[in-house]
This record gives sequence, C-alpha cells and structure tokens, in this order.
Amino acid sequence: MDAFCEKAKAVVIGHAVGDALGVPVEFFRREALERALVTDMSADERGGIPAGSWSDDTSMSACALDGMAGGKIDYDKIMQNFAAWLTEGKFTPGGVTFGAGNTCVAAIGRYLRGMPYDKCGLSGEYDNGNGSLMRIHPFVLHALFKDMSEEEMLRLTGTASSLTHAHPRSVVGCQIYALVLSALLSAPEKQSIGRGLKRAEELLGKNPEFAAYRRIFRKDFAALPRAEIRSGGYVVDTLEAALWCLFTTDSYPDCVLAAVNLGEDTDTTGAVAGGLAGALYGYEAVPARWRNALLKRDSLENLCARAFAANV
Repeated sequence: MDAFCEKAKAVVIGHAVGDALGVPVEFFRREALERALVTDMSADERGGIPAGSWSDDTSMSACALDGMAGGKIDYDKIMQNFAAWLTEGKFTPGGVTFGAGNTCVAAIGRYLRGMPYDKCGLSGEYDNGNGSLMRIHPFVLHALFKDMSEEEMLRLTGTASSLTHAHPRSVVGCQIYALVLSALLSAPEKQSIGRGLKRAEELLGKNPEFAAYRRIFRKDFAALPRAEIRSGGYVVDTLEAALWCLFTTDSYPDCVLAAVNLGEDTDTTGAVAGGLAGALYGYEAVPARWRNALLKRDSLENLCARAFAANV
C-alpha cells in the first residue's frame, strides 16, 4: 500500500475507532462519565449494539469513500449510498442504521424525491449540527490525493458539506477542519495544528460565519478549562472540542478518550478528534486492541485502498 493510502487509513480508522468508543455512552452527561470514565471498547447495552460498532459518522464517511473509487468523486453515487445506508442499513457494521441526524435525514429525503444533489442540503440557522463535519474527512483526503490547491480544497469541502448541511457556518467549520487536517498530514507534529488554524484565519477570516469559531483562534484556547468546552451536537462545539482534545493531549488514546469523556455527543466528538489524532500520530498509534475490536475494519481499509490507490 502506497504512502498516501497509509496516511488516509490512519485518518479513517482513527475516526472510526473514536466513533466506536463513543457509541455506548452517547448522550451521557459529563458528570455521569466522570463517575465511570470510558477507558476501552464496550457494547451499548441500551440497544444491544456490540462492542466495536460505529455509528452514522463512519457509515456516512464510508458512503463517501465508496463514491470516490477510481480517484473521482461521484456525488450522485454518494447520495445514493446515503439513501441506501438510511433505508437499507448498508454501510453499517451490523446491517442496522442508527444515529441518523435530522438534517441528514431531511437532505436524503430531498434527494429521494428527485432534488439535485447540490440543492439537497438544508441551510437554516437550526441546520448547523455536526452531520457534515463528522463525514468530511474523505473529501479532504481526496483533495490532498489529487494535489489540489487550498482554494480548490475549500471549494470541494463546501460542496461536500452542502450535500446535507448547506448553511455557511457548517461549511466554514468543515473548511477549518480541512486546513488543520491538511497541515497535520503534511507535517505530523503538534505545531501543525496552529499552522492549519493560521491558514484558516488567512483564507476564511473575512467570511461572516468565521466569527462563530473565534475561540479556537485565541492564543489561550488550549488553556481553557474542561468545564468551558461544550460537547453537544452543534458544529461549532464539536470542532472546538475535538481541537481542544488534540491540543491538550499527547497520544492518540488520550485524545479520543478525552473527547469521549466530555459526554453528550460522544461518538461524533470522538470521531472528529480521532481522525485528526490519526493524522497526527499515525495508524500504529491507534491501540491494536481497539483496531482489532473495530467491526468491519477490513471493509473500511479496503474503501481507503479503492479511493486512494496510487495507480488510479
């Protein structure tokens, strides 16, 4: 497997493991987790979901990867994959769809009623959940694989977000993430987080929605106390939480466990943080016991190979 595919695999599996760690405690309050911290993979006894199961975050990412086979993005195929995931349980670890967000469901419904893919995304103020941020990394990886310019990557990321989440705030959040992930893959060191954020400020700072993310650009952001980091389903909160965990830890396990143990939207916070931590620390930094526990890991890795093989 070529070098880029190895990097992509670190991001995709890092994301999926963070997702799976968070599934059993999704919507748990932070105070409850402080009494019983997540330290390992476990089953979700509430719904009979086995350990190592991933949620909509990874399922929709897999849908995107499948639509990139051969090195080209087929947006209609991706939307068709989203529909097959939602209605048939495809691209899931156990054949059952769970965790689908309202905005994603509405956008997929629009596509099924005949709306073009680039018109399906919702754009209201209350359509700024984290449902595009959680599945945006395959598109960033595609941009890097095709050696796109930063401006081209940002346009691609905007289109990809808008498949479901078309409000400019969601788009900007995905674009900030894209620039940080790009910086980490270019130079996997902690300083690259700041480099990516600096480029985001330079390229996106004039966008009116940029102000919603102002906290992550503060020099003292990493020093904020845990109590001030929110971890619900709002796109701004999820990006802040993932970056704060990345800044304040020094290993892949510490980063994703910090993210999951924030509580509330644990699978998505874990997934977004996990993808970034995978880029920073690499595939082998994801503990083998977690990789081995991840359901259908081979399927996810095969999708990486199909999307990012050097001979396409």
